[in-house]
Amino acid sequence: MTKKHIFLLAVLLCLCTAVANAQQTRYQLYAVGFYNLENLFDTCHDEGHNDYEYLPDGRNRWNGLKYTHKLRNMSQVLSEMGTDKTPDGCAVIGVSEVENAKCLQDLCDQAPLKARNMQFVHIEGPDQRGVDCALLYNPRLFQVDSVRLVPYVYVKPEDSLRATRGFLTVSGRMAGEHVAVIVNHLPSRFAGSFYREEGGRQLRIVKDQLVQEDPEVKIFVMGDMNDDPQDKSMAEALGARRKIKDVEDGGLWNPWWDVLASGTGTLQYDGGWNLFDQIILSKTLLDVRNMKSGKPVELKKVDCSTLKYYSHQVFRRDYLFQREGRYKGNTKRTHAGGVWLDGYSDHLPTVVYVVKEAQ
Repeated sequence: MTKKHIFLLAVLLCLCTAVANAQQTRYQLYAVGFYNLENLFDTCHDEGHNDYEYLPDGRNRWNGLKYTHKLRNMSQVLSEMGTDKTPDGCAVIGVSEVENAKCLQDLCDQAPLKARNMQFVHIEGPDQRGVDCALLYNPRLFQVDSVRLVPYVYVKPEDSLRATRGFLTVSGRMAGEHVAVIVNHLPSRFAGSFYREEGGRQLRIVKDQLVQEDPEVKIFVMGDMNDDPQDKSMAEALGARRKIKDVEDGGLWNPWWDVLASGTGTLQYDGGWNLFDQIILSKTLLDVRNMKSGKPVELKKVDCSTLKYYSHQVFRRDYLFQREGRYKGNTKRTHAGGVWLDGYSDHLPTVVYVVKEAQ
């Protein structure tokens, strides 16, 4: 083979490689998470709130050592969420059971979160214990445009003097698109199903208003629902469907039905699992034609010209569980049986991954 032939062959190989590379689509993955922090309180009394059990002389003997350990433990989990699929971790994380902005600032100042410059949005709510919802976000991946706290409204006259957590609604930009996140913590199981069903109806109103303002908005409804996906508050009042094909325009899909049915959840009760910690997606995040089963498919088969759902997971690490003793196999809580365990939370986090073609 002459030098001329070798040169032409080399040029041809370069051209073929360039064409192949040009045909390879690149994707950007974004992780969206939720985590119930299980009573992230500081050590000081907040006037007007029943936070006495989390004071140095309170039932939990809550002091500076326990608080700093709690911050360290929470920041470890929050920083690792989403890293199973992307080194960036989560773009946004909704959190519940946090006392105030000071706790959130102390949390974001922890080394693993500070390294990502994690920020937070929070509005002080009316909850009698003083616990609120908030949103942590990586400003490189999500930009905040507006924040509002929509109150939970009690509809029974006898509840007129009660107050609980509202619906923290954050609108912003992810991957250049309009994204809205609603973070909430519905009334507890002790309150009765009616109050969570009412919460589901009110969540639906908040969601519908967002859709009315922008039919193309990508919505994540997330929180500790204190109910499972099949319960009335989620399936009927909120209208979060189990199957993608059943999601109407402007509607919601709940990917956690089948996760719970498979025997996995986010918190344990009487030896069984519940899945209260849900992230629910608007239809605008779904490629309905190619995602009929709700299971991950090859990216090349999904229309990723706009943000689309890719997969979801209950975030699990060995350190989140008790490894020995009376509570072996249970989630490792901060306290159990009146004993400080130096643990994490009674809940496990959840993560949803969405994807878009890289520009």
